[in-house]
Amino acid sequence: MALKPPSATQPAPNAPATPDAPPTTGDPGASAAPGSPTTTGGPGAPAEVPQEPQEPTQTPEELAFYAPNYLCLTIFAILLFPPFGLAALYFSYETMKANQNSEWEEAYINSGRTGWFGAFVVMIGLGIIYGLVLY
Repeated sequence: MALKPPSATQPAPNAPATPDAPPTTGDPGASAAPGSPTTTGGPGAPAEVPQEPQEPTQTPEELAFYAPNYLCLTIFAILLFPPFGLAALYFSYETMKANQNSEWEEAYINSGRTGWFGAFVVMIGLGIIYGLVLY
């Protein structure tokens, strides 16, 4: 007994019966009819509820943490030695931006850079003023 090859008129297993027929609910690639509720399961399954964007999972302590941006020190550094003071202002700005975006690691790194750079610039500026006054 030989097996018969499938006839050319037989539809694919997941295809609708006719081209104009609505898709079945089990068809994963089919679009729903306009105005019909969207369901992902079979009959009686609850409709899928659209999910809201998830809130950050941070503790109140983390949300209250802000790395210091040393803005006053930076302004003082700009007044004493503007070339390096502007670089300190850049790091201070990066710290503020990272604090606003809750990027704590980046904020902490830039805060340290701002503090050290600001203190270094103030010492350079005071050294220049001291040297000019003495000589």
